Amino acid sequence: MDLNFTQQEQAFREEIRQWVHDNLPADISIKVHQAQRLSRDDMQRWAKILGKKGWLGYGWPRQFGGPGWNAVQKHLFEEECALAGAPRIVPFGPVMVAPVIMAFGNAQQQQRFLPGIASGQVWWSQGYSEPGSGSDLASLKTRAERVGDQYIVNGQKTWTTLGQYGDWIFCLVRTSTEGKQQAGISFLLIDMKSPGVSVRPIKLLDGECEVNEVWFDNVQVPAENLIGEENKGWNYAKYLLAHERTNIADVNRAKRELERLKRIAKTEGVWDDTRFRDEIAKLEVDIVALEMLVLRVLSAEKSGKNPLDIAGLLKIRGSEIQQRYTELMMQAAGPFSLPFIYEAMDAGWQGNFPGGVSANAPLAANYFNMRKTTVYGGSNEVQRNIVAQTVLG
Repeated sequence: MDLNFTQQEQAFREEIRQWVHDNLPADISIKVHQAQRLSRDDMQRWAKILGKKGWLGYGWPRQFGGPGWNAVQKHLFEEECALAGAPRIVPFGPVMVAPVIMAFGNAQQQQRFLPGIASGQVWWSQGYSEPGSGSDLASLKTRAERVGDQYIVNGQKTWTTLGQYGDWIFCLVRTSTEGKQQAGISFLLIDMKSPGVSVRPIKLLDGECEVNEVWFDNVQVPAENLIGEENKGWNYAKYLLAHERTNIADVNRAKRELERLKRIAKTEGVWDDTRFRDEIAKLEVDIVALEMLVLRVLSAEKSGKNPLDIAGLLKIRGSEIQQRYTELMMQAAGPFSLPFIYEAMDAGWQGNFPGGVSANAPLAANYFNMRKTTVYGGSNEVQRNIVAQTVLG
């Protein structure tokens, strides 16, 4: 198995790197490199730039308006965007629901929904988790009752990331209580402007409202918004979750944040501490190992072989690495990692407190935020069970 990039792939990388350099707004790149919060406008601006180029759906086949890149090209695109300081593409539309619509939606649904996703005009949210249904997602209780040519939806979703910005939400809903729990779930697309939909932000420890509760009170949803067959939504959800867990691994962001960790360590005078350097070295080894695992999957896909069924393993290692680099950043900066007053950061004077530098200001906020990574997208404990069953046998 050859994990080296070919000359053609290296040329492709250079093309992507130059385009991103020429088109990524500098103010957005600075925010990303300093881990400052991104506004809806920041994220949407970059999405529309990519959409105009035809690259927001960078993983899409040509028949649906994508560039038709292979697995290696997609990886190189993600890496160059991450290293340049581009925001992560909000995945719910182009990375998660779009492949489901392509694979299981009908032609009318594809023509209706995919263009808005590809252009970055329509913001999608994910409606999976509920207060009592997280890792045990099949126990969800949000109900959709078929009445004529529409569904009446009642229930609650929670931990809906950036749901306050959503135009549409794709939801798992219960349409039957007969048989196994998984057998009564359907996949429904819901306009968040519909009467009866309410969004309630959840303020997190860092002061941000990144996640939300979404309530459905007798929401009328046209039956034509059902993806695939009724009560077959669990199959579509599993297809989508494989995309989500691979995306969570995010090895390219880990490589960028490793360099940021090194800059912080040098700024704060702990770079020469051998024991601290050892911790950075161990982290770097794990990032390289994760990258090699990703490249093995890409190599198998490129050669036409069945890729390793390791989405859960990628999620486990990637999420743990994200937590470790935020922990090491906190240790490097010491007490100067604590302030996370976003208003001060937005005003540009976050580096003016004694000993402070702009690279340090949001470290506590990032640390707190990354505590979630081993829980969402299926907790790592559950993922280990899945890996044991599917990979180890």
